[in-house]
Amino acid sequence: MRQFSQKVKEVWKLTLLVLLIALTFSYAMFEGGFGSWFLFYSFLPFALYSFFLAFYPLADFSGKREFDHKIFNFGEEVTVNLTLKRKFPFPLLYIIVEEQVNGVISLNGDQTQRKQLIFPWFRKELHLQYTLDKLNRGEHTFKGIRIKTGDLFGIIEKERFIMIEDKMVVYPAYEEMMYRLKNSQFDQGTAATNEQVHRDTTMSVGVREYQPGDRFSWINWKATAKRNDFMTKEFEQRKSQAVLLAMDCAPDPHFEGIVTFAASMIRSILKKGAQIGLLACGDERFRSPIKGGESHQQQLFYQLAKIQCKCPTPFDQIIASEDLGGSQTSTIMLVTGKLTDQLIERLAFYSSRSGNSVIFLIKGKHDVFSKEERHLASIARAKGIQVNLMHEGHFAENLSEVSGG
Repeated sequence: MRQFSQKVKEVWKLTLLVLLIALTFSYAMFEGGFGSWFLFYSFLPFALYSFFLAFYPLADFSGKREFDHKIFNFGEEVTVNLTLKRKFPFPLLYIIVEEQVNGVISLNGDQTQRKQLIFPWFRKELHLQYTLDKLNRGEHTFKGIRIKTGDLFGIIEKERFIMIEDKMVVYPAYEEMMYRLKNSQFDQGTAATNEQVHRDTTMSVGVREYQPGDRFSWINWKATAKRNDFMTKEFEQRKSQAVLLAMDCAPDPHFEGIVTFAASMIRSILKKGAQIGLLACGDERFRSPIKGGESHQQQLFYQLAKIQCKCPTPFDQIIASEDLGGSQTSTIMLVTGKLTDQLIERLAFYSSRSGNSVIFLIKGKHDVFSKEERHLASIARAKGIQVNLMHEGHFAENLSEVSGG
């Protein structure tokens, strides 16, 4: 129906143009004199241009979009280059070029940069450039390019959508943190250590960045030469160093803080040489295997980039439906913005099996424990569950206080 109405509109405008030419010619013929013929001949070039523009196919245009790369970090700036090409150099007075981005995903910065006015005339190749700064976390989809043109009077207007789909992944923000892994378990608690975890040095499973305390014999010289930075062999971990991190993906005003803390914790634990898995439920449930290494971090960051706070199921029910206390897991970490009785009860069951259970409660920069949250935290600690209050923007500082305390 829309295409039919568009065709009717184009035919009507073309008919109107022909009528205007006929009227000015009739006026010159019946009126005579210099003025009437001057009006006709002055109007005729513009009218003929509009007439030929009506038959010029914008399908002659093709487009191309280029980024520096496809994966970016939160807050990073990216320059987008657009190239438009056509075969026939028909003179175009102007073209409005508009980038079509997935409406579900918001991109910060000057939105008008993605809509530009250019004057191509006879040029067959056009180059445009715009910048997106302060990129938001997410998987951003670029659908295509919409181009519009028309004549001087606005009688003839033409529009075409060039389908060019590209995706850009923006990893979440993170803070550099130093997390102390729980190495040794005793009857009356756990002992925290800042040393690297024990490894089975007979089996190398990957490489990672060099960390203070790594042995000289662990350095992978081939990877070091390739990356121009010291790389250490990644060995098989003791299963007692496995961590499962579960994220609460229910709608929450501090959800971005939850994602940032999860990314920071994942990076910190993997740099420490331990293994970690991720459990999250956004649009769909996701659980990664417990692994280590740089490639595993990239996979988890990709999931964190896409995750949204759209989970309709309460966090405690998700915890209840998952086998958190598996044979690999020694520490269970829950990252949430809301502390409830049900969540503590669910985690207490697994705490008796896995040994270590920690809840990280994410709050705003200046928020404090409410009276109810303090009461719930004391109940959790009585059941062997540690509850830590983490403030957005101060995760590293809060974590050092927890480790030091």
